[in-house]
Amino acid sequence: MSIFKPDSKLIAGVVPSPNYGRRNGGGRPDMIVLHYTGMESADAALEKLCDRRAEVSSHYFVFEDGRIFQLVPELRRAWHAGLASWEGDSDVNSRSIGIEIVNPGHDCGYPSFPARQIAAVIALCRDIVRRNRIRADRVLAHSDVAPARKRDPGEKFPWRRLFESGVGLWVKPSSIRPGSVLRAGHRGDAIADLQQGLAAYGYGIAKTGVYDPATRNIVSAFQRHFRPARIDGIADQSTISTLRALSEARDALT
Repeated sequence: MSIFKPDSKLIAGVVPSPNYGRRNGGGRPDMIVLHYTGMESADAALEKLCDRRAEVSSHYFVFEDGRIFQLVPELRRAWHAGLASWEGDSDVNSRSIGIEIVNPGHDCGYPSFPARQIAAVIALCRDIVRRNRIRADRVLAHSDVAPARKRDPGEKFPWRRLFESGVGLWVKPSSIRPGSVLRAGHRGDAIADLQQGLAAYGYGIAKTGVYDPATRNIVSAFQRHFRPARIDGIADQSTISTLRALSEARDALT
């Protein structure tokens, strides 16, 4: 791909990636998926996203100092989400704009995200949301759409700060207290209700009534985004209450 005109005025540079295609269905994107790069250096991550052999890319790349590069035009399908699902749609790449945020991730120390970087992510997301009319509940983590495979951008990502700046959907998590829990190996109507609630919010989960590994992964992903004080894949009352409040807040948007 040759140099193209950036979609946002916030862009510091264009570094074209060859890894893109046509959006299936031909529509405009209606989701944002946030990632961390998960590599030791920004240069290595940017090189990989622009390497044809890697077969991976994103639309935007946000450095620690707040600079933003664009790699793929928004109207093109970047290859960032991989095997993923949200609200019953398994072609997340065709529906979304992918933003890679420079951070070495869980396997390399997982430092906090610098304030300048988060300010840039907020500004970029606000611009994308405005131009594409993206619903607040469709600003998501990579771990939300691919919970069996991914943890990014992780529990240190400040979703509350984004929400308070007008990006995404968030509610105050319910307090963690002793009480009954749902966990691996449990069966019954309470598990089915939990699975139904997670699926209704958008997670790719079947209503089986069995607390299987897929359910544990999705509960962990939900906690990582919306109740990060404890990420254990166990559905305690805090997790269930937070899901209920979040669903009510989403319903109020429509």
